[in-house]
Amino acid sequence: MAAVKQEAQEMIKNLPDNCTYEDIQYHLYVVEKIKNGISRADNGEVSSHKDAKVRMAKWLSN
Repeated sequence: MAAVKQEAQEMIKNLPDNCTYEDIQYHLYVVEKIKNGISRADNGEVSSHKDAKVRMAKWLSN
C-alpha cells in the first residue's frame, strides 16, 4: 500500500500549484483506469481490432 501512497504523492507533487481537488481526483481516476487497462491486457482480456470494429459498428450504424 505504501507504493500506492508514494505514487499518489508524486503525482500530486507534479501538478500545478493552483490545481483543485477536482484536478487531483481526475488524475487519480485516470491513473487507476490506465493501470486497470494494463492489468486486463496482461491477463489476456483484450479484443482484436476486428472484434472492436464489429462491436463499434452496432453503436455507429444509426
